[in-house]
Amino acid sequence: MSQKKYYPTALALYFTYIILGIEVSVLSQYKQEFAGAWGVTKTLANGHLDVSLVLAAIAALGLGRLIMLPFSGPFSDRFGRKSAGLVGCALFAVYFVGIAWAPNFYFAYVFAIVGGMANSFMDVCVAPSCIEIFPDSGEVASMFMKFSVAVGQFMLPFMIGFVATNHLSYKLIFYVVAALIVIDAVLLSFMKFPPKNAVAGESGALKGNAQLNKEKMKFNATSIAIIGLGFTVTSTFQLWLNCNQELGALYGLAKPSTIQSFYSIGIITAILVTSVLVKKVLEPVRILFIYPVIAVATLITTYFVQTPTMCLAAGFMLGYSGAGGVLQIGVATANKMFPANKGKITSIFMISSSIANYLVINIASAITSAGGTNGPRYLLLFNAAITAAGVLLALFINVQFNKSRSEERVMEEVIA
Repeated sequence: MSQKKYYPTALALYFTYIILGIEVSVLSQYKQEFAGAWGVTKTLANGHLDVSLVLAAIAALGLGRLIMLPFSGPFSDRFGRKSAGLVGCALFAVYFVGIAWAPNFYFAYVFAIVGGMANSFMDVCVAPSCIEIFPDSGEVASMFMKFSVAVGQFMLPFMIGFVATNHLSYKLIFYVVAALIVIDAVLLSFMKFPPKNAVAGESGALKGNAQLNKEKMKFNATSIAIIGLGFTVTSTFQLWLNCNQELGALYGLAKPSTIQSFYSIGIITAILVTSVLVKKVLEPVRILFIYPVIAVATLITTYFVQTPTMCLAAGFMLGYSGAGGVLQIGVATANKMFPANKGKITSIFMISSSIANYLVINIASAITSAGGTNGPRYLLLFNAAITAAGVLLALFINVQFNKSRSEERVMEEVIA
């Protein structure tokens, strides 16, 4: 089909999410190094530097994303997905170079905000573009965005190991990634993107939908609940990402960085399994409920079972249930509800996600500082509470979905 000509574009877009996977994880892997580079001298009881400033910089990624999302979505709808993607790539490059160079926390905070802005432009480029390239498999196309993030997170420990083994500066990772995103941007600038609000025609070709372009956004309780999931789902995996290393050390794990690999394997497994489930077995909204329930159970179990093996198992299970495409299924569901405003609804959904990035990570910073060596365990309880709220939202969405399906059946019977 003629839409195959857009497949190279999809690959290049998914590559930007590999970069995103590195971006959201790499600071947390070098918290001690960045704390030292930024002049932190305060130490904890275990002799490690206080990394609360690094957590604050990580939270600034969410702040930058939040600041730009109200503008990036309309920008994407008006000027096109390609323009939004190229702006995002440029900001990514600035972030990676800037955060590596930053001589103190204040510069780092500014560059972290730039990194969050980059994320916002890529959100409103990649999600709508891939849904438009694969109009009949929107949920699967969205989940492969998370698959790409997982690939980046899976690669990161190997990059860290290579740098350490060869006695190179950890900053080399940041400069290499900046170069890669620039190369990808050059490729994207020459690639074709599908028409905005594309639908498949009779021949299989993608074409714009003039009627969709005129539709206005109308919200209801279900759409608001879906937007709320952007907050809870993001909180689940962001809190885990930024406490698992310290938790592993607290529980006696010799190499806490190994948790990241199990986490990434969990994500990749979830994407592959869930892709089959939503195509053949389950409605996507069922995943929005089932996976957070598994995440809550995992977090509570990890709080009580304080062993290295539990850390690794939790890494896999939270990768699977917390970060294994639930956010992307939420995005795809929201896009289906607002097909004429994919950029705007993606922005709104990701604004909810960004509030989580900024708010809960700042709270995590305070809990880490106040809780001392037990801070990571307290974060597990905090995480479980927020994830449980997401379970309630997903339950409401499923109830509304069932009502809608029942009403549709009644209408079909009346017509028949």
